[in-house]
Amino acid sequence: MFVRIVKMSFHPEHIDRFQSIFEEKKELIRNSSGCRLLELYRGKQDDNIFFTYSYWEKEEDLETYRQSELFKETWAETKVLFNDKPEAWSVDKVVSLQ
Repeated sequence: MFVRIVKMSFHPEHIDRFQSIFEEKKELIRNSSGCRLLELYRGKQDDNIFFTYSYWEKEEDLETYRQSELFKETWAETKVLFNDKPEAWSVDKVVSLQ
């Protein structure tokens, strides 16, 4: 399993639209094959910045999602709202304490 982290920064006037898109799509994304967790975070110091964390069984699952119509439609709706280039990382979880 690995974690995909995506950092997105939005124009302030588009934040409500982004949150609406996320609300509409979150269950569909979470139920994509291989997706085990989906979380959305908002910056404390800069509330125009959001992060998604998603946990995937294997890289092929993420790639299948990224080639899906769901991703293409969601990304097309979201990317026009950005005020900066998004950043993304795929990382392996090393330690998790709860």
